[in-house]
Amino acid sequence: MFRWFRSLRNYFRDAWGEIRKVSWPGRKELLASTITVLAVIAIMGIFLGVVDLVLTSLMSLYLK
Repeated sequence: MFRWFRSLRNYFRDAWGEIRKVSWPGRKELLASTITVLAVIAIMGIFLGVVDLVLTSLMSLYLK
């Protein structure tokens, strides 16, 4: 039972050590990445909306 706690403690200690090694983005890089992601989401939303509109129109013409 204590071996399980010891291995769990070692796991969290190793995980915390790896987290400290991570190179975290700065404020400018984080802002640029966020803007990029939001722009791609908007572009994909518009694209999928247009595709949906075209396919809906084609299906309504086909079914009439």
